[in-house]
Amino acid sequence: MRSLFRCGAAQLHACTITMSTSILSGLKPISVNTLLNQGALKPAFESLTLLSSHPLTPPSRLEHAHSLLLDFCTTEKALPQGQQLHARLLKSHVSAFLATKLVHMYGKCGSLSDALKVFDGITERTIFTWNAMLGAFVSSGKYLEAIELYREMRVRGVALDACTFPSVLKACGALGATRSGAEIHGVAVKCGYGEFVFVCNALISMYAKCGDLDGARVLFDGIMMEKEDAVSWNSIISAHVAGGKCLQALSLFRRMQEVGVESNTYTFVAALQGCEDPSFVKLGMEIHGAVLKSNHFVDIYVANALIAMYAKSGRMEDAVRVFESMLCRDCVSWNTLLSGLVQNELCSDALNYFRDMKGSGLKFDQVSVLNLIAASGRLGNLLKGKEVHAYVIRNGMDSNMQIGNTVIDMYAKCCCVKYMGHAFECMPEKDLISWTTVIAGYAQNECHLEAMNLFRMVQVGGMHVDPMMVGSILQACSELKSKNFVREIHGYVLKRDLADTVLQNAIVNVYGEVGHIDYARRVFESIKSKDIVSWTSMISCFIHNGLPVEALELFYTLNQFKIHPDSVALISALSATASLSSLKKGKEIHGFLIRKGFFLEGPIASSLVDTYAHCGNVENSRKIFNSVKKRDLILWTSMINANGMHGYGSKAIALFKEMTDENVIPDHITFLALLYACSHSGLMDEGKRVFDIMKYEYKLEPWPEHYACMVDLLSRSNSLEEAHRFVRNMPIKPTSEIWCALLSASRIHSNKELGELAAKKLLQSDTENSGKYVLISNIFAAYGRWNEVEEVRFRMKGNGMKKTPGCSWIEVENKIHTFMARDKFHPKSDDICLKLSQFTKLLEKEGYRAQTKFVFHNVSEEEKMQMLYRHSERLALSYGLLVTPNGTSIRITKNLRICDDCHTFFKIASKVSQRTLVVRDANRFHHFERGICSCRDFW
Repeated sequence: MRSLFRCGAAQLHACTITMSTSILSGLKPISVNTLLNQGALKPAFESLTLLSSHPLTPPSRLEHAHSLLLDFCTTEKALPQGQQLHARLLKSHVSAFLATKLVHMYGKCGSLSDALKVFDGITERTIFTWNAMLGAFVSSGKYLEAIELYREMRVRGVALDACTFPSVLKACGALGATRSGAEIHGVAVKCGYGEFVFVCNALISMYAKCGDLDGARVLFDGIMMEKEDAVSWNSIISAHVAGGKCLQALSLFRRMQEVGVESNTYTFVAALQGCEDPSFVKLGMEIHGAVLKSNHFVDIYVANALIAMYAKSGRMEDAVRVFESMLCRDCVSWNTLLSGLVQNELCSDALNYFRDMKGSGLKFDQVSVLNLIAASGRLGNLLKGKEVHAYVIRNGMDSNMQIGNTVIDMYAKCCCVKYMGHAFECMPEKDLISWTTVIAGYAQNECHLEAMNLFRMVQVGGMHVDPMMVGSILQACSELKSKNFVREIHGYVLKRDLADTVLQNAIVNVYGEVGHIDYARRVFESIKSKDIVSWTSMISCFIHNGLPVEALELFYTLNQFKIHPDSVALISALSATASLSSLKKGKEIHGFLIRKGFFLEGPIASSLVDTYAHCGNVENSRKIFNSVKKRDLILWTSMINANGMHGYGSKAIALFKEMTDENVIPDHITFLALLYACSHSGLMDEGKRVFDIMKYEYKLEPWPEHYACMVDLLSRSNSLEEAHRFVRNMPIKPTSEIWCALLSASRIHSNKELGELAAKKLLQSDTENSGKYVLISNIFAAYGRWNEVEEVRFRMKGNGMKKTPGCSWIEVENKIHTFMARDKFHPKSDDICLKLSQFTKLLEKEGYRAQTKFVFHNVSEEEKMQMLYRHSERLALSYGLLVTPNGTSIRITKNLRICDDCHTFFKIASKVSQRTLVVRDANRFHHFERGICSCRDFW
């Protein structure tokens, strides 16, 4: 239809219908064209009615008047008025000219069926008619039908004109039909239209959309002209931007300026779209400068492109500045700014601008609503989310699938599972994203069985499953700790051939979470293209399953494969180092972080503080902590915990005060670390005060772990009656950890009655772990009740549980040496035993006497003494004394709590050997020096 308007432009422009008093007596002169130029459609229709009813009106002028009105309806997309005109025309004979105009109008207004009816009813079709129908198909997105219509034109021998090609080439580009496009290109050249500028521009666009940028560039470079046409430049620049070749697009923009072609609105928009990558933001700012110097700085399209460019580059201040400087804003302006704010996590600002948009009188469209829902979800603002959801329903947008999916995601992020499920059920149509979003929502909100049930429905319904959905289901399996579910999902992934690297990494991770270490290793080894996430997943898997040595071995093999560890891998390695208390390896990783330029802040700083603390070097923890300028809650909590585990309770409390003075708000974990510090330093009054601050000042409801810490604190301070009273008055049912704390203290302080009560409650608890049975067994053994000991051990065996054997390890010359109780597997076992025997005799001269009451076995005193002498920590100490230079510190880690006799042994050993002995047991650190322990015998 473009040719129709161009060819008849002169005639249409002159077509002003004037009804003078000589024709219509008593009426003032009225111009339909003037009324249309003023946007007055209703008066124009009234003038047409008067014109049509007068017998002296020439048919040619009446036809021109209808033509002008149809053009206006097309431009304004006024379909009802266009249909009204069509109804008028049906009362008389409709010329081919007006019929063509009707086809064009219906096509532009999106009423393809009406366009087809008119087209089919035209007996004598001109090239303009065919072009109008082609345009209607393309405007309606019916690209295949457009190409079929073109082929029909060729078969019928319709003489094509230059305006035929842009529409059909656009259809080829949209379908990616390179072959058809190249064929049409040949026809255009054959017909002599190959060098028409607008045909060349359509060809450039077609080749670009078909992925043939080289073909588009060759065509552009071969245009037989001085390249003074801005449209050609815009086409090639846009083609490169669409093809992701932004640097080449910007080079073309610069070349366009150099040859003196004046940039227009489309040029600036295309160039700015090429600058949306953050690496090109400086070029974007240069273009912004050029825009300000030109007369396009007030152009709304250019301003919108500037906002989009700055938003995608993360420069929201500049985006807001452009937005605020706009004299006129459309819906795109608002939506572009809002999208930028949401994408840059400035959701509160986005909600403020939404209010401004509402106040401006503009109505929210689909994009506005999507951004508003997303902002509400990310902020966890359930009230605002519900408000928007209500707006969606009132305005009939709830049937939109994309909005429905976003509403589901919003409710999931707001932890409102009930409304999320209801929103999902109410969706009239659901796609893959709908199912994936709701399954992920249930998994993230700990409704794991609901997630599994929905996944079963997806399987039964034969719906498509993508890796993202499987990832959410794996998360649910991980939380359910179900090995069978994980194996089932893994089998499903293999059967459906869904396994990509991302999903395989997730499977490795989940197998690790459920303790299936062999399966995890097998999946890891099967990954062909391992990325750093694959390695990190396997390292984390080892750490989670208590295999820190294997984790570090895997970490060190990264170098062999020339894979550079990222921050997550390094944090995992630090976690393994902390588990082993390997100070040397911790320092190695710390050095690596510095050499490679990692910023020692955030999670890295917190991990270093934690690692040094677990390796017994709390001074290095303090140095790291003090070097960080912006300290987050995790870092403060890590440092408080570091002080606590080394018995520096007063320092932990002072640190807490410093933290709150800096307006850092503590959470449950912070208070747990603080109570732990008070408990292990005997700070009973301070611990009580901390507990009250948590409850009443910060309004945090204590977890079972906090109650257990308080019971432990009171029990260790020999306030057993108060501890028991505290347990009775707790608002929650006491957990096994609480009864364990009370039972342990009862044994230490010889409160038999309370001990028996705690043991009874512990046996009645649901928790099945070997630790509680061992503790109960030891209590009965301490009282000489061997029948009850055997009964407890028999029950433990019947439940398939074993006592965790004592294990200690020591790092010497960058190697970890591990010892079990009464171990004889070490290569230097004989030398170690001889050294231990000699050293024990030295200690006996200093007053050491074996306390056999801490051996909870019904054997002879001699056997009890031998058991004590061969505890794993003593074997590790003996090896350290054997192979390390005199005067050096010895650091030992034990998986269980150090027994009372070994504690006494190590105190005297530190005095006799004149060494500092650092022992990390399951509870805390013990620094033995000159016969004194840092715990002050309070552990």
